[in-house]
Amino acid sequence: MATLIGKQAVVIGAGIGGLAAAGAVSDYFESVIVLERDELPERATTRAGTPQAQHTHVLLGGGERALESLFPGFTKALRQAGAAAFRVGLDILTEIPGFDPFPQRDLGWDGYGMSRPLVEYTIRRMLLRRPNVALRGGCRVTQLVTTEENGEVAAVRLTRNGGASEALSADLVVEASGRGALTLDALKATKRPVPAESAVGIDMAYSTCVFAIPDDASRGWKGVYTFPAPPKSRRGAIMFPIEGDRWTLSLAGAHGDAPPGDLNGFLAFAKELRTPTVYGAVKDAEPAGEVMRFAFPESIWRHFERLESFPRGLLPLGDCVCRFNPAYGQGMTVAAKEACILRDLLAARAPASDPFHGLAQAFFAKIQEVLDTPWAAAAVGDFVYPETRGDRPADLEATFSFGRAMVKLAARDAAVHKLRMEVMNLLKPRSVYRDPALVARVRAVMAEA
Repeated sequence: MATLIGKQAVVIGAGIGGLAAAGAVSDYFESVIVLERDELPERATTRAGTPQAQHTHVLLGGGERALESLFPGFTKALRQAGAAAFRVGLDILTEIPGFDPFPQRDLGWDGYGMSRPLVEYTIRRMLLRRPNVALRGGCRVTQLVTTEENGEVAAVRLTRNGGASEALSADLVVEASGRGALTLDALKATKRPVPAESAVGIDMAYSTCVFAIPDDASRGWKGVYTFPAPPKSRRGAIMFPIEGDRWTLSLAGAHGDAPPGDLNGFLAFAKELRTPTVYGAVKDAEPAGEVMRFAFPESIWRHFERLESFPRGLLPLGDCVCRFNPAYGQGMTVAAKEACILRDLLAARAPASDPFHGLAQAFFAKIQEVLDTPWAAAAVGDFVYPETRGDRPADLEATFSFGRAMVKLAARDAAVHKLRMEVMNLLKPRSVYRDPALVARVRAVMAEA
């Protein structure tokens, strides 16, 4: 049995990050309260505060395993709720310039297609089985209350359904609200500097529509990735199976090439993708709802790890620390993996006389290894477009050349294909690409040109 380290923890936000964080801390506090601005639905449906939830979401292998670790039985519950299983590498057709399609291989594990509301609903149900956890919807947190003597966070101030203000005391506050404004305000209120930021401006726009999967749909694949051919082509698509025997299709365009918000325009945009696969699949399919739109201007990494001082009793998590271009499907997985790090830190610190001392600094240091790989794929990868804003790495062209050669090698070699997918699924860090034997093989492919 875990050692309790405090009376009450408060988690701000009931998205994937907040729910995962609540699971991570629930063994170490007498009470855990999750506060959410939206009213929490009693079924798997979207919330007003998460407009992005209506678009295609991907739970990478690393995220599925992290959530299974936090909530034993999660994967089984997700499947029972209707999530569509597929074999990674085999069932999702991947169209990359030069490989239309990329070789389909069974890489040894299952992935799952589902809506984001289904993931949230599944976790909420599992959390509510823990007697010390409470989920409170309709609560807007307005302030983190800090002490005057040392600037610790001791409580949160909130309003419920627009009513009177109230305060909840807390030994630990986890902000997983998405924007991180409360954490930044707390730093300013305690006269601490806010973190430096790395930003990569991609100006990505999305349109998403859900379709009933036709009876005569291809059985050679269950979903499709269609990648653009930058810098000329800025249009891509991701179509995944989800619960209810449906496809969710998101079309994306960068730097002003935005997909339309009406069905006819949506289909016309799909018809102009680099390959005909997606359009051919949905042109006669029955829409299951309206076309939804979403814009993502830039990826942002807040470098909390560089701060010399941070309020005791506070931790930002998930998008509050780092927001990735959602085209890469990494956000849910990164938040879940960060929650696992928080749980492991609490477990290691529980026997200490003061487990909260230096907790934030230890957390920020540890999550760097989680953020490095997805940031390299998403934010650095977006520099393939000349218009992308931000500080370009000096070795960018060499990085891109190495990556293109890695794709060619993966197409030829199943073991390299699997390794690449393990990195993309955040099951392994990108440091595995530095293996001398692998580097030599990739450089040999580079020399072929």
